[in-house]
Amino acid sequence: MKSIKAGMLGLVALVWVACSGRSDGPTSPSYSAAGLGQASVASVVGGARTGFGFNGRVSGFPTGAVFLTDVKSGGGFRCEATVAQGPLNGCAAGEGVRWDTAQLLASTRFRCTGADAAKEIVTGAGTVVLLADFYRAGDGNDESFTAQMIVSATDIAPDIPGDQTLWVQGVGCGSAVVNFSR
Repeated sequence: MKSIKAGMLGLVALVWVACSGRSDGPTSPSYSAAGLGQASVASVVGGARTGFGFNGRVSGFPTGAVFLTDVKSGGGFRCEATVAQGPLNGCAAGEGVRWDTAQLLASTRFRCTGADAAKEIVTGAGTVVLLADFYRAGDGNDESFTAQMIVSATDIAPDIPGDQTLWVQGVGCGSAVVNFSR
């Protein structure tokens, strides 16, 4: 039973979503990786073989909330409340099926709320910055939305109450169960 719980915790460990309705974009270099998996992330994140998993919910901007899970740099997502700004604009409550990594980014600027000051974060040990494709039912293999995400084992916005370990561009930040393993 302990191994099942530990395995589930490992899979549901790292969700970072939406803190920034606006981003000044990634800084160079970025790492192109269609279908990026754990081994590719590992080669950039700390140089050792690193896997990560997460499960969490983000919000903070005027509208919208998103729930995400991760298994090997892609997983499920659902808009829990309609998003009316940013890259996920038009994702209605109840929509969403899956997401996958389009690109591993070196860094990004993000905001957890519309009024929050922009902060910079870099990909490194315990933190990944991704460009992700999000898919709704009915759109098939064509991505419905593309947005940046951050998943971190530590708080990315210590100036905001609670632990913000997940961010989705234009939606906000949230607390996620996050696990990085080597």
